[in-house]
Amino acid sequence: MDNKLPRKEIIRIVASWLMLAVGVYLLIAFVSFLFHWSTDQSTLSLGYNSSPDIQIANKGGIVGLRWAQLFIGDLFGLSAFIIPFFFIALFVFLLRIRHVRIIPLFFITAFACIILSIALGYIFSFTSLEFLFGSGVGGTYGYRVNTWLIEMLGTVGTGLLLFFVFTAFPLPFIVSYIRKRKKKRLSEDIDLTDIPDTDIVPEPGPVFQVDMEEEPTQGKEKESEPAFEVEAVEEEPVDGKMLFYNPKQDLSRYKKPPLHLLELYEDRITDVSQEELERNNQKIVECLRTFDIQIEKIVATPGPTVTLYKIVLSPGIRISQFTRLEDDIMLSLAARGMRVIAPIPGTNMVGIEVANDKPSLVPMRSVLDSKKFKESREDLPIVLGKSISNEIVMLDLAKLPHLLVAGATGQGKSVALNAILASLLYKMHPAYLKLVLVDPKRVELNLYSKLDKHFLAQLPDAESPIIIDTKKVVYTLNSLCIEMDDRLELYNKAGVRNIKEYNKKFTNRVLNPAKGHRFMPFIVVIIDEFADLIMTAGRDVEGPLTRLAQMGRATGIHLVIATQRPTTNIITGTIKANFPARIAFRVASKIDSRTIIDVSEANQLVGRGDMLLSAGTDLTRVQCAFIDTPEVDRMVGFIASQQGYAGPFELPEYAESEKKDPLFSGTEQRDDLFEEAARLIVQNGEGSTSLLQRRFRLGYNRAGRIMDQLEDAGIVGPPKGSSPRELLVSSTELLEDLLKTL
Repeated sequence: MDNKLPRKEIIRIVASWLMLAVGVYLLIAFVSFLFHWSTDQSTLSLGYNSSPDIQIANKGGIVGLRWAQLFIGDLFGLSAFIIPFFFIALFVFLLRIRHVRIIPLFFITAFACIILSIALGYIFSFTSLEFLFGSGVGGTYGYRVNTWLIEMLGTVGTGLLLFFVFTAFPLPFIVSYIRKRKKKRLSEDIDLTDIPDTDIVPEPGPVFQVDMEEEPTQGKEKESEPAFEVEAVEEEPVDGKMLFYNPKQDLSRYKKPPLHLLELYEDRITDVSQEELERNNQKIVECLRTFDIQIEKIVATPGPTVTLYKIVLSPGIRISQFTRLEDDIMLSLAARGMRVIAPIPGTNMVGIEVANDKPSLVPMRSVLDSKKFKESREDLPIVLGKSISNEIVMLDLAKLPHLLVAGATGQGKSVALNAILASLLYKMHPAYLKLVLVDPKRVELNLYSKLDKHFLAQLPDAESPIIIDTKKVVYTLNSLCIEMDDRLELYNKAGVRNIKEYNKKFTNRVLNPAKGHRFMPFIVVIIDEFADLIMTAGRDVEGPLTRLAQMGRATGIHLVIATQRPTTNIITGTIKANFPARIAFRVASKIDSRTIIDVSEANQLVGRGDMLLSAGTDLTRVQCAFIDTPEVDRMVGFIASQQGYAGPFELPEYAESEKKDPLFSGTEQRDDLFEEAARLIVQNGEGSTSLLQRRFRLGYNRAGRIMDQLEDAGIVGPPKGSSPRELLVSSTELLEDLLKTL
């Protein structure tokens, strides 16, 4: 990846330091002017070019002296000290250290200089400091305006005018603050004893109702329409308290990250040239004519990474004739990442996807700023990027309900996870979403650890909000299973089927918290490297993960797992069955592609975020939105700088003693070939499932169960991928003694 800063970024950084230098320089000149203005007055009156021997006392030199005389002496007096701090604020704005609204700040600075200059001129006109700096504390401008106001309104009238101007300026902010505090106190004063002591109480009636009856209009065309009015009845408080529960009340001031924290990457966005489109069109036509395939029309649809050429075949041409030419077309176009679609779903066309000569970047900011994302009403909206036709590709994770992301190293999986997280963080309030982040590689998701008091969930005794230890992963997944079972039990008591129905009843105060009912946020579990967990923990991870995948949707628990090893022992049939939504980045072989998305097309992608999305019956080619590490850092920093909860969202406690494994609960459940298999493995000096399959002529499932039983008995170690298991019993004598004790 090219780490060179774009030209626009360099200009912005240099400009920020220039603003800081100007602000500090003016501040030094202004302060020096306070002490040396009388000494330097002769220099200003004579002109600094009149004599080379003239010495300037001001630390800012002649330029600093003239600027200080202009702003302090001739214009605003002491209120001119606001100006250097405005330039320092420009530095903060350009360097993006904190969010600063620069245009309102400019007008506030100008207004403050003017009104404070007049006020200082008025106040100090009654003291001996009136002629300080040669024009007064309020400067020449303040002195003259103040003199004019006193002539027009008198001394008392001018004082009253200045008083009301000063008090009116901060008044809206004070009133807004008082109202927010009052609203927060009302929400905190809710008494749970007012709620009936039952699990379910009748739901409150509608707040207002519109009842319209249609009357026949025949013969009444010339009559005017009757007046129609909707009267909204304000909801009445119950015993002076709020009727509805607001989940956001603890973080009522929380603000979602602004879009300006993300980059536009304007220098990395390119369009497909007309010359390139015509060249590829000509090559496709010539190639198909060579094999006697006639076509009626070609329509090109340029996208960020690839261009789709939609072809209408002539009557009588079979699709099979076209699909056989895939390799020949690829050779003719000399194109990388070419894919044939025959037919294009929903049309009478076939398609050829050809990679563009210069792929274009899809900035994360551009997709988050889209109308489709801003106006979305989904529960868990995630925006992934743009399709071939430059349309925003957005999904609802709550409906998927789980997502599998796979592909070779360096093809865009981590960027896709960051895009998913950015979508959720830009859309969701911390009260509605909690994240469980698993990162065995320890480098990809560590940036999000600052969100522990806003969005992250963890075990009560966890040392870090990002889970990196395999044992802790097992505990966390089992804890989530406990949370899932608890939620299902509460659903049963509440008489609901899913999290939306339950939370609606809870916020309407239909459910009693004294009976254990609580507001339930969505929980999204993101695992960055699933293969590592399977290799180290195996069945201990796959068991609870499968339970969550099968039953988690109704309880609002959703999974996103990513792996760079798309093999059948990692992405098993059980995993695929419970993860209907899958994303495939570029892979090395057709076999890996079939393992992920059941078709052999992911090996033809061009990489760098080019992916195939399978979220239903059809495959969609998408260019993943790009978000870089500094952007993630700014986004996370903005959220972390705000008030948060006391700590992370605590998951239920889980002890290893709670682990239940019915497969090995007694010797009567062991396989009939258990002892023979143990002797065979010890004699051969290695433990492998394939050995049991060959010697006993068993299927893979039964042989695998026997190996798991041998592991539970302490005869062999845990699985090591494709390598044989470690043998824990070194001799047949020790084995026989062990078998007697089992």
